[in-house]
Amino acid sequence: PAREGTFHRGSGLNLTSGQYTAPVAGFYTFAATLHIVRREQQQKGQPCRGNRLRVLICVQSHCQHNSNLETVSWLESGGDLFTISVTGVLYLQAGQYASVFVDNAAGSPLTIQSGSDFSAILLGV
Repeated sequence: PAREGTFHRGSGLNLTSGQYTAPVAGFYTFAATLHIVRREQQQKGQPCRGNRLRVLICVQSHCQHNSNLETVSWLESGGDLFTISVTGVLYLQAGQYASVFVDNAAGSPLTIQSGSDFSAILLGV
């Protein structure tokens, strides 16, 4: 929020933990867009561990349950910078939180770049 063009409204978002806590029970639309840099290219001759990258928005950190949003992307071998987005609607009880997780099966260390975003908007109760 210190940057021009960004905003933070309401008390639900904790910028330190990266969690959005629902102030009231209801349906919320969530969106996350991550700009990701692959830090090291895989060396030739090394076994390929896959190039799949999953981004999830999970309720109460329970990503294995059905209460999450998920997108899967296959990273191309030619690039170092990727953008991946996930969006959707989740129902949260008052006091429950949602946060973004990255499941990296790409075989290379990844860094989330500045300019990435995460938002939550109450649609209705």
